[in-house]
Amino acid sequence: MEPADRNRRSVGRRAVLRGMAAGVVATGIGLDPAEAASAGPAGMPTYRYVRDALTMPLHYNPTGEFIFPCIRGVYDKISGARSRYYLYYAPHEKPGGICVAFGDSLDGPFTDYEQNPIIDNRLPGTTVSHVSSPHVIWDGATRQFFCYFHGENTVTRVARSRDGLTFTDETPILSTRLVPGTSETSYARVFEHALPGRGNTYVMVFMGVRNGRRIFYGWSPNGWDGWRFSSTPLVNPEPDGVAGIAGPTLVKRNGTVYVAYHGNDGKMRITEVGPAFDKEVHLGVFHSPIASDGGRVAAPSFGSQDGVEYMFYEAGPRLSARIRIARAV
Repeated sequence: MEPADRNRRSVGRRAVLRGMAAGVVATGIGLDPAEAASAGPAGMPTYRYVRDALTMPLHYNPTGEFIFPCIRGVYDKISGARSRYYLYYAPHEKPGGICVAFGDSLDGPFTDYEQNPIIDNRLPGTTVSHVSSPHVIWDGATRQFFCYFHGENTVTRVARSRDGLTFTDETPILSTRLVPGTSETSYARVFEHALPGRGNTYVMVFMGVRNGRRIFYGWSPNGWDGWRFSSTPLVNPEPDGVAGIAGPTLVKRNGTVYVAYHGNDGKMRITEVGPAFDKEVHLGVFHSPIASDGGRVAAPSFGSQDGVEYMFYEAGPRLSARIRIARAV
């Protein structure tokens, strides 16, 4: 057990209620109630649905479902980019395939790349049933994009690219054997964030299955290798009153650090973990499905343009999900 894990303070009913009371719930005044979502915990805005993200039909669409959006601005990182923003996503069912779409505004819509998938299930040295859940970062030190993805659900991998389109050197970095007692380790997102005393530059948050779906974490000096992983979950589902949580992403606001994620009830929640990842203060729901979301919103990816905040997310049942855009109001 790592030092931060030994010092983790337990989360009881009192702490959960304090966190939920700290949120300010927006009423959605001036909005059609069907288009508004609750906001408030951690100062999260109210997000309103704008449109589905992808222009149909797609060049690559083997299963008719898409998950785990990752939105990235590339206009200030590489020359000759196809657009200002790249939206990474994937189907989940076999064979999966990491895909990208292009757009010049976060309002969308996005047009898919005619050469998708950019990473398929035929990997160096092995073929897996599927690859999915892409998360792409820009590593300024090496001036490369790193793409994290899973295939199978027990293994998270990383690949690199100079242009955000051609990825090579697919390498496994996380598996269930590195987090004892887990049967899955997937849906990872990686962020620049230094943890005290770890000598790291990047952290990873991911879903691990151990007596249900929970959020775990790891850290690395460079985002590519040297990864180490905590055996203790960072966020647990029990204080939320749900059976499982997944699709984590890091959120920095108010001088502290949170994890946003979804529960098996189809709602998105947020929990404060603190800069040292030594807290677990559950703050409650920050986004719920509207009627057209099919009862489930999941896997948020956040961005901003011209001072306006956006959220890209999955909507609908997991094996028939689509990717949607919501804008802060």
